[in-house]
Amino acid sequence: QVQLVESGGGLVQPGGSLRPSCAASGFTFSSSVTSWYRQAPGKERELVATVLGTGTKTYADSVIGRFTISRDDSQNTVYLRMNSLKPEDTAVYYCRAVLLPNTYWGQGTQVTVSS
Repeated sequence: QVQLVESGGGLVQPGGSLRPSCAASGFTFSSSVTSWYRQAPGKERELVATVLGTGTKTYADSVIGRFTISRDDSQNTVYLRMNSLKPEDTAVYYCRAVLLPNTYWGQGTQVTVSS
């Protein structure tokens, strides 16, 4: 019933851009705190960006100035605009929505940055 469905990953050259999205259903998305995480092979899952209900946004130091998180509550969708991509950004990107006491995760979308 509850779903977070991600799309929009892919293969891009260094310096390129992608804008993955995550569409939510089955819960009150507008009341949730929404984040993007990423996980590269052999590494811990890393928090990339978060948007709060107030509109406040936070970012990992490594993506400041390059990534922008946004949400469209009318469409129950969160986006991550990624510009100036680097090979180090290669990972599976996951969206997460927290609506206490529950935490929901998307299935992940692969982002590969390679020349």
